[in-house]
Amino acid sequence: MGRKWNNIKEKKASKDSNTSRIYAKFGREIYVAAKQGEPDPESNRALKVVLERAKTYSVPKTIVDRAIEKAKGGSEESYDELRYEGFGPNGSMVIVDALTNNVNRTASDVRAAFGKNGGNMGVSGSVAYMFDATAVIGIEGKSADEVFELLVEADVDVRDVLEEEESVIVYAEPDQFHAVQEAFKNIGITEFTVAELTMLAQNDITLEADTQAQFEKMIDAIEDLEDVQQVYHNVDLGE
Repeated sequence: MGRKWNNIKEKKASKDSNTSRIYAKFGREIYVAAKQGEPDPESNRALKVVLERAKTYSVPKTIVDRAIEKAKGGSEESYDELRYEGFGPNGSMVIVDALTNNVNRTASDVRAAFGKNGGNMGVSGSVAYMFDATAVIGIEGKSADEVFELLVEADVDVRDVLEEEESVIVYAEPDQFHAVQEAFKNIGITEFTVAELTMLAQNDITLEADTQAQFEKMIDAIEDLEDVQQVYHNVDLGE
């Protein structure tokens, strides 16, 4: 696996001037999760996941509280959760998750971002089968062996435990997301460098420098769209 999650997170955050855009995306995601169930993370697992992710991006409490209060207040604002799949240059594959209040606008914008940068949108299912839904949780201060032993003792199933940069990263089934975190919290670890539910490519590919530059331009164009929340792909960008 080895996607160097902290570097990826830092790269995404650094693109956003004053991080205002990334905060806006989290605000929308928190609001939607809170609206879909109880606005309490202890009884709303989807909301709990989003809040754990938000912590790793240092989203201010004011942003979180505002989104939850908006949901509690009975706002009629609604969003559709959409997933687009597409192709970039030389066998690259992309999944785009969006939250939108205008489906036609979002579909048009995503299609244009693909098309103007050497890619094209595919039909539903054309790409997703090459990715696996995965929980990714990272901590500092432990070795991979220590973490693996801890999770075995806690009877938590994981796919892999790897040392990446300064963190130990745990890869697990999505339904083990909270179990992994609870195992860490039980030994006093409450801060996570990474806490994501993501789509991991089964096989990464490497692009030539000029093609990679085109691919990154396409990904940037997609991520810049207001309605886009997450972008997953199968290209090793060498972060």
